[in-house]
Amino acid sequence: MIDSHAHIYAKDFEHDLDDVIQRAQEVGISKILLPNIDLNSIEPMLATEARYPDICHSMMGLHPCYVNGNIEQDLATIKSWFAQHHFIAVGEIGIDLYWDKTFQAEQEFAFRTQLQWAKELNLPVVIHTRDSIEQTLSILSQEQDGRLKGVFHCFGGTVAEAKAINQLGFSLGIGGVSTFKNGGMDDVIPELDLNFVILETDCPYLAPTPHRGKRNEPSFMKLVAQKIADLKALPLSTISDITARNTQALFNLK
Repeated sequence: MIDSHAHIYAKDFEHDLDDVIQRAQEVGISKILLPNIDLNSIEPMLATEARYPDICHSMMGLHPCYVNGNIEQDLATIKSWFAQHHFIAVGEIGIDLYWDKTFQAEQEFAFRTQLQWAKELNLPVVIHTRDSIEQTLSILSQEQDGRLKGVFHCFGGTVAEAKAINQLGFSLGIGGVSTFKNGGMDDVIPELDLNFVILETDCPYLAPTPHRGKRNEPSFMKLVAQKIADLKALPLSTISDITARNTQALFNLK
């Protein structure tokens, strides 16, 4: 299995990261993909990748919740990193209108700009969308010229939204929300095309049941895989194999 979205460089893991990595490997997780969020996360993310170079792979992008009035300068700094280091994706990027709409225009500008980088660099994108699926799909459909590919991480939407995302050539990142009793995914997951599904934790956030409310970690992703297997009436090994292949192909992992 591959955890396609994990913030294990966060301070939540600074005291026991070796143990976290070991537990992940013990349940069969071979790789952990690290999305960047802002200028301050770059150094700890790259340090984590350097510490576990065979397991961890970094992305570079500006998360919508960290977009502000300084957007052009911040984007220039983020962009400069692509000339300094190999990244597997542009991410995590997108639009988040859940907390605050103050910088909606700047978020949309940042999203569109980073989509254009992905086309120039021939890299996939990792998209964060919260209370913004309509705006996100609108911009993505405008920018999609056949060169864009990527994943809507932490997908918790409807079957119709899943199909709209897939029609644009994008995958769905399924995580802990799929295990929540009130998450609404029990009726959605059976309808999903497994060719467009990858697994993630988004740790330290969104721990799956029965760990809900606690710190999430990559090893818990096996619970997500099992939930999908149960809802699809397929063996766990089948879900693990399909999603790992999908992730390897999307991010061009060896």
